[in-house]
Amino acid sequence: MSSGGRELRGFFRAALRAVDPERRVRGAVKRTPEGARIGGCPAGSRIVLLAAGKAAAPMARAARARLGPLLRRGLVVTAPGCELPVPGLPVRLAGHPIPDARSEAAADEARALLQGLEAGESLLVLLSGGASALLGAPVAGLTLEDVVRTTRALYGAGVDIEGLNTVRKHLCAAAGGRLARAAAGAPIHLLALSDVPGDRLDLLASGPFHPDSSTFADALAVIRGAGVESEVGPAVLEALEAGVRGEREETPGPGDPCFARLSARVLAGVGDALAAAEGAAREAGLEVLRLTGELRGEARAVGERLAGLGLAVRRGPAPRLLTAGGETTVTVRGPGTGGRNQELALAAALRLADREGVELLAAGTDGIDGPTPAAGAWVDGTTVPRARALGLHPERALEANDSHPLLAAVDALVVTGPTRTNVRDLVLVRVAPASGDRQREPW
Repeated sequence: MSSGGRELRGFFRAALRAVDPERRVRGAVKRTPEGARIGGCPAGSRIVLLAAGKAAAPMARAARARLGPLLRRGLVVTAPGCELPVPGLPVRLAGHPIPDARSEAAADEARALLQGLEAGESLLVLLSGGASALLGAPVAGLTLEDVVRTTRALYGAGVDIEGLNTVRKHLCAAAGGRLARAAAGAPIHLLALSDVPGDRLDLLASGPFHPDSSTFADALAVIRGAGVESEVGPAVLEALEAGVRGEREETPGPGDPCFARLSARVLAGVGDALAAAEGAAREAGLEVLRLTGELRGEARAVGERLAGLGLAVRRGPAPRLLTAGGETTVTVRGPGTGGRNQELALAAALRLADREGVELLAAGTDGIDGPTPAAGAWVDGTTVPRARALGLHPERALEANDSHPLLAAVDALVVTGPTRTNVRDLVLVRVAPASGDRQREPW
């Protein structure tokens, strides 16, 4: 690996440290002589905890350490590989990114916890990305298989997180504000690690504790717009159509009394991760340009554009770092193995082939990129030539959504293991100083 590649990995590690869940929760939860203060709000001296998401375990550990005996009981739900022991609290594993029977059981256990809240108790909710699937129990009249089939179809069609969670809110019993309703008026103090655009708490984890302004009609429009009606099946379409006709109760919206005692605070998002990577780059002597904190679009198209931009700006005496954060999508066309960050990186590698001076790292802050052990990948102008020298075909791999085996073969993967945090993806593009006269590459 080049020195630039090692530098990019160092910037990525700095980003992960900045969004450490335990540190963020410790800063937001206090114990005083009068009781707990959560997110700056008084919360009394009898706290019940619900933590759900990829960062649930470290967040719960920090809350337990801060609250001590004020924390009476609770539940922690997380994804396999993200678990940690939390003293005095059960830790449940559930399906992710596709819900499973464990998800259904965890959602039932969470509802029972909330329905059992006693007078004088406050609820502390620690929410992070992944909780939509981890608490993916179906609403009445649908089955878990209906939810699974719909989730797979929307992922395969490249539907973005807003569309995906709009549908989930109307199919899943723990989504779209329904858990706030289950708390039956108890004070709710929510602390979140955000993995959604704009740090919108109505989207994060499909908004289990937040007002939902979307409708059954919106959910139906997402499915029809993606062209997956036949894949989701008649039961889902009939349920959504019944909701449009008013035969099913809508999710609780703005103004619903179940949100009257809700306070919420986002502890960290992709902007915090970007700022940390950029700070590390400046300390290393790089000029920094943030492109966007709301990266979106088809992964392969984004990768090609970002690589082209890196080539276009390669001028001047100082190295540069271009940064972007967000979440791309992949429209599945082939049977291969990969993830959105690996697909983005492979597309960038094709654009950079045999060019000097530009390196790109794309990785998920959760350490997970698709159904692979990698967080993403690092590529430069040598990646594609090295793959071809091994008899591999990068264009075919990209077309088959089969980025992972090729990038593994050329030692381009970024592997962190589950990081137990999650604030979307980072793309870091290192541009070396220009050397001598060169023809500028068009973007």
